[in-house]
This record gives sequence, C-alpha cells and structure tokens, in this order.
Amino acid sequence: MNVFIIGGTSGIGLALAYFYQQNGHRVGICGRDLRKLTCESPFEKYKVNVIDKELLASTIRQFVGTGTLSLLINCAGSYAEDVVEEISYNDAVMMLQTNIIGAINTLEIGRELMACSGGQIALLASISGILDYPQSSLYTKTKRSVLQIADAYSRALRPLDIHITAIAPGYVATQKLYELNQNNLSKKPFLVSEARAVVEISEAIAQKKALHLFPTRMKWLMRLLSSLPKPLLSLFMYRKAKWMQNN
Repeated sequence: MNVFIIGGTSGIGLALAYFYQQNGHRVGICGRDLRKLTCESPFEKYKVNVIDKELLASTIRQFVGTGTLSLLINCAGSYAEDVVEEISYNDAVMMLQTNIIGAINTLEIGRELMACSGGQIALLASISGILDYPQSSLYTKTKRSVLQIADAYSRALRPLDIHITAIAPGYVATQKLYELNQNNLSKKPFLVSEARAVVEISEAIAQKKALHLFPTRMKWLMRLLSSLPKPLLSLFMYRKAKWMQNN
C-alpha cells in the first residue's frame, strides 16, 4: 500500500517510515528540513511544511500518482514550554499552526484523496491532551484540540470508509526529547523507546482504533489525574512542570 508520513524526517515519523518500508509498503515522507535525514533513506522525500495545505496536497498527489493513498500519518508537531516561563509570540504561533492547522490540513487532504477509495488517517497527539484543566500549557491545549478534531472528523468521514486513528503517546525517547532536556530523561516517567512506540502505533493503526493511549501505566495515571478537582490538578501540574524544569 501507499503510505505517506508528514513529519517523517526524524523521530517517531522516521521510525514509522522504516517500519512500513521494511514491511513491503511504498513510503513517502515530508518535513520542513530534509537535512535532518543523516543518511540515505529508501523513501520518496519531499520538503513541505504541514501548514502549507496547497503544497502538501500537491506533493501527496505527486507521490500517489495514478494509485491510491492507503494510509496518511501526521507526526509533525511543535513544542515550547509555557507553564513556568513565558514563550515568544513566534513559538506560540508555530505551535498553533503546526499542531492544530496541520492536523486539519492532514484530515482535509486525506478526505480529498481517499473519498473514492477509502483509507486511513492517523494523527499523532499527546497523552497530555486528555487532561482538561485551567492554566494548562498551550502545547497541552493544542494536543487536546487534535484529539477533539480527530473525533469530529471520524464521524464525518465514516460514510466515506475513511478511518481516523488518534495516537496519544506519553514520553518517547526520541532525539528531540533528549535535546529538549539536555540529554537527561531521568524525570520522564514511564519512558518508552522509539521501537516500542512504533509497535504501539502500528498495531493501533492496523486495528483501526479510534484512539490509542500508551504506555499503559501513563494512561492510567492520566485518567487518575483527570478525576482530580481542576484547581488541584492545575496546582499539581504546575509543580510538576517546575520540578521537571529544575534538572
């Protein structure tokens, strides 16, 4: 099948690209910076930003050619910490555009290309998105929005035989996570490897799950936290953010 991965030049996206290619599928990837690819890769590669809907759509059409698009995965994301410190206007706009507009662009392009043949669209969110409380970070709010957008599109696209899978992982030991934390991941609970994340995500996609949260212990922790009174949850998450920042 034809698989296209947005944000496939590094991290989970790149790991998924290798997984699908090694399992006999034709894989295309795109990202903002192809220089992230440190070695020759067996994929069709395109330089595209997920927020550029027209270019992204034409790029995926070029990849598909006369065939059909079976699976479209969006792993593109933007992160900046804003719980215990201010973030810049540019960082805020980048998160809103990449995480929310990027998700909508992916769903709309998938709808256009799969309308006659059916298919599956997978969106990478975050397990933090299941928490709803005052003063949560902008990042958490954008990922919560992705989960809600995926749910809304799932109902709308079901008559077209297009399945939506939202993936909400906890901490995954990607190179980006190491960079954001000065190579110290000791304060990241229930950390999973990229290889484990690929297994979780690919199985959720194969089973056409509407929503998949992992790892299991993090899922139950998040659900326990979501049962707390919102003021208490806000205080807990603020103190957690301060503790994690003080490496």
